[in-house]
Amino acid sequence: MEVKVMPNIKSAIKRVKVTEKKTAANKMKKSEMRTAIKKTKASIAEGTESAEALKSAQKTLDKAAAKGYIHKNAAARTKSRLAKAANKA
Repeated sequence: MEVKVMPNIKSAIKRVKVTEKKTAANKMKKSEMRTAIKKTKASIAEGTESAEALKSAQKTLDKAAAKGYIHKNAAARTKSRLAKAANKA
C-alpha cells in the first residue's frame, strides 16, 4: 500500500506504518494458505499422499481462521470441499 500524501499528525503517521506492516503480514499468510490448498488439490489429482496434504491444509486453514485472516465459515467450507474431493479420489 502506497501513501501518496503522508499525514502530519503523529498518530496518523503511526497508523499508516502499522497498517502497511499488517497488510504485508496478512498477504503473506493468505498466500501461504492458498499455496497449501493448491498443493492439496494437486496431490488429490495425482493420487499421492493426499491424506498428509489434506491434514496440512486443514491445519493452515484453521490457523488462518483463528487469527482472523479469513472467516471461520470460509475455512470450514474450504476444508469440507477438500475433504470431499479427497474422499472421492
